[in-house]
Amino acid sequence: MPDTTRTLMVCSCEDTMPLDAAAIARGCKGADIRSARHLCRTQTELFTRALGESQAITVACTQEAPLFEEIAADLDYAGDLVFTNIRETGGWSREAKAAGPKMAALLAAAAEPMPPISFTTLTSKGVALVYGRDETALSVGQRLSEHLDVTILISRPGEITPPRVVETPVLKGTIVAATGWLGAFELRIDDYAAPAPSSRARLVFGEPRNGATSHCDIVIDVSGGTPLFPAGELRAGYLRADPASPAAIEKLIAEAGHLVGEFDKPTYVRLNEDLCAHSRSKKTGCTRCLELCPTGAITPNGDHVAISAEICAGCGACAAVCPTGAVTYALPPADALLRRLRTLLTTYAEAGGREPVVLLHDEAHGEPLIDALARFGEGLPARVLPLRVNEITQIGLDAFAAALAFGAASVQVLGRARPKHDLSGLQRNLAYAETLAAALGYGAGSAGLIETDDPEQLAAALARVVPGTVSPKPARFRPMGEGRPLLRQTIGELHAAAPMPVATVALPPRAPFGTVHVDTDGCTLCLACVSACPVQALSDDPERPTLAFQEDLCVQCGLCAATCPEKVITLEPRIDFEAWKGGKRVLKQEEPFHCIACAKPFGVRSTIEKITAKLENKHWMFSGDAAKRISVLRMCEDCRVEVVVNESFDPHLSPQRPPVRTTEDYLRERAERGEDPLQ
Repeated sequence: MPDTTRTLMVCSCEDTMPLDAAAIARGCKGADIRSARHLCRTQTELFTRALGESQAITVACTQEAPLFEEIAADLDYAGDLVFTNIRETGGWSREAKAAGPKMAALLAAAAEPMPPISFTTLTSKGVALVYGRDETALSVGQRLSEHLDVTILISRPGEITPPRVVETPVLKGTIVAATGWLGAFELRIDDYAAPAPSSRARLVFGEPRNGATSHCDIVIDVSGGTPLFPAGELRAGYLRADPASPAAIEKLIAEAGHLVGEFDKPTYVRLNEDLCAHSRSKKTGCTRCLELCPTGAITPNGDHVAISAEICAGCGACAAVCPTGAVTYALPPADALLRRLRTLLTTYAEAGGREPVVLLHDEAHGEPLIDALARFGEGLPARVLPLRVNEITQIGLDAFAAALAFGAASVQVLGRARPKHDLSGLQRNLAYAETLAAALGYGAGSAGLIETDDPEQLAAALARVVPGTVSPKPARFRPMGEGRPLLRQTIGELHAAAPMPVATVALPPRAPFGTVHVDTDGCTLCLACVSACPVQALSDDPERPTLAFQEDLCVQCGLCAATCPEKVITLEPRIDFEAWKGGKRVLKQEEPFHCIACAKPFGVRSTIEKITAKLENKHWMFSGDAAKRISVLRMCEDCRVEVVVNESFDPHLSPQRPPVRTTEDYLRERAERGEDPLQ
């Protein structure tokens, strides 16, 4: 609501933290700032009054958000109500008196609108397969049978006493392949057999068979073996527990009993197949997302990849490393996140803050750690600005570039001591960011990763952060769009705001920017590379044989090099800012060859001449009496056909090759000469 004056409800939480009203006012210009000391209890009337007077309210308290939401619902409040935490993130800190600019920044950033979330619906009817090796599986299955439609599958069973009453089917078999998700699992089972009803002291099974198929909604794995799925803990509907751990078994049973009905799963990423640089003409190019996906949600699908929204666990690594922008993150979209980052840093500067350190963190791990540091330690330093993301692995190079361009002195990412997801994509983007920052004068160590589960270690790590050089002219651009255009925008702004800009920066291998080098002597201008390029970085000219290149579009996918029949293309990861400004440049250009019969331009002069030189008087079709036929190679396709037809030339009437000589031929010749064929 840009035209609506926003009311900021700030509370000292019973005077446990100072409020710098002047700093908040400097940062949040035009806002209606209302202070309290006990807003959630004795001063709730202040909040109630604001509900009747303002259409946009930010409450600086997340602990009591349910209470405030209940009051707003009772009064049918239809305005924009958001919450932010300035207590654990700023007020409860050894540097609380200097945290006014931070509080202003957090209040302003909270009001930055986020787009709505889209969902994928998973439906489960409660059909469950319990997979195990012994009586543990039977016990789990029997307990869950009250809530679910259970079948028990025992792999390589030992001595198992037959149940007195068969309330849940018990079968034998080993799962050799598994696909699917909650509500749609498909399992392939070998050694499958049903028990004999006459089993007496132990379960006896019939003749086994391989290749059986089972469909179910839920898979409960208490086999103690290798998980059925990669990153199985992230697969919706797949529950696994150590059969030797009673606590784990109880947790599994409690969770499984609720997996009946419809479940809305966030759609974490979006895919634009037209931009994907995975493959062209059966030549493999970019495989970055395939290499990083922990769950197997991404699979090759012809020239592009396919992403299963049902399997995707939302780590966002695919979007963070996608060079073309074919995969984008949606929780939230990158441009929305960067706009919040912009508001955070610009407000902090306007409120009087200096040398801000942006701390990117997730909710499940980062927020409890920050809370613990505030409650039991010294709290976050006044210059450290926390910003929550869904998963730290979603952070791309655009976030690091934008933060430094907006005036951050450093960008730190808070991760777990034992990562939830593979961090190689994040670490790759950190390396790119550090390379760019160092080259452009922002200083070494401008971007870093803190991996800890200990609040004291977090405090120590933040204390060791050496602020880099803040941009002397911070950018104020508004991030718009997504994917590659957004990345180019942030990199360009990073360069424009740089303390020490340079024209060219060399990047590590597999960086999403770079140039191509073409050995022009070997290039025949066949233009196969142009057809393969998924982003039109390579192009031709319909008027004359030309190979042109636009460097800012190149994503270093390697499809051009893989496709080139002459193998004359090599890649160089870099950013040449002058080349970015220059647009297209010609790599090779030649005059077209003109048909000697009709003068129509066709082909490339050097190619026609090279082919002619290789075939003239060297191939039977163009040798001897047929030497004059070489002229057809200098004709366009229409004139060439006309000449050949009029000549009544049959290209299949080639000179017969001498027959292959066999052992029998040599033996026969010896016999004809009167020689012993065997000597």
